[in-house]
Amino acid sequence: MVDLVVLLTGLVVILLVLVLLLIKRRTDITRDLHYVQHKLNAIMDQDSTEKVLRHTDGKQVQTLLIAVNRLLDANRKTKSDYIRMENALKKMIANMSHDLKTPLTVVLGLTETMTQGSTADDPAEQRRLSLKVHEKTLDIIHLTNQFFDLARMESGDRPVPLSKINLSESCRSSILFYYEEIEAQGLQVEADIPEEPIFVYGNEDAIGRALNNLLSNAIRYGRDGGVVGISLTEQGDHVSIEVWDRGKGIRQQDQARVFERLYTLSDSRNQAHQGSGLGLTITKRLVELMEAEISLKSIPDEKTVFTIRFAKVRF
Repeated sequence: MVDLVVLLTGLVVILLVLVLLLIKRRTDITRDLHYVQHKLNAIMDQDSTEKVLRHTDGKQVQTLLIAVNRLLDANRKTKSDYIRMENALKKMIANMSHDLKTPLTVVLGLTETMTQGSTADDPAEQRRLSLKVHEKTLDIIHLTNQFFDLARMESGDRPVPLSKINLSESCRSSILFYYEEIEAQGLQVEADIPEEPIFVYGNEDAIGRALNNLLSNAIRYGRDGGVVGISLTEQGDHVSIEVWDRGKGIRQQDQARVFERLYTLSDSRNQAHQGSGLGLTITKRLVELMEAEISLKSIPDEKTVFTIRFAKVRF
């Protein structure tokens, strides 16, 4: 009988210890949850960048803290992306307003001159002014098209179907398109394009536009170097197109940002030709849509090279 009493007493003690342990654990969890709630409210109210840190032995609370901090990180990234997008939008509106205002002001001045009648008896002057109006109107259309093309590409509304294309022919066509302009600028042309066809998966329109953008930039900003070049080479499993010039170049601190939307250099490699900051962004998007990559390497006053790299097609 005594043994039974001792046994029962022992069981009661064990049960009491277990109950106390459960109560303590529950109290600790409740305290931890209250702390997490309080800390989260403080972080949200103060828009703080803190994380919720709490030393605890509770595995469930530890798992909760990990999830909460991941959500806080995601929320901060979303806010950062939103602020960056908002700033980019403001800059885009400012740049677009400025870039549209300039040709529109010129057009307004020209049309006022034409309508005032001072040139009515001079057909040659009327024609010259009309051509200027036409030229500036084309500039406005080109800038507007750039803006909407980039918006369509970024929204996925402009598909770029891929097929086997001859890069040798694309490079030749692009350099021939600008050959007269290059000669008119007094520049030399160095073209290293193999006679035999080199094929990749891409899009003829996209690669043509990308090359035209790069060649146009090389002519416009690299004329001080007196030479513009394009080369097409096979390197292992890849095919590379290089468009280069020996002009003023791009400083190291600017090279990582030239492909950003609406980013223009402080001197735009030539202040007289500062653009809207859309051309290289469009080029990069087109290259990426062809599952290729583009990079820049520039040594100011020596050589500036834009490289488009495709995976080689094997037959």
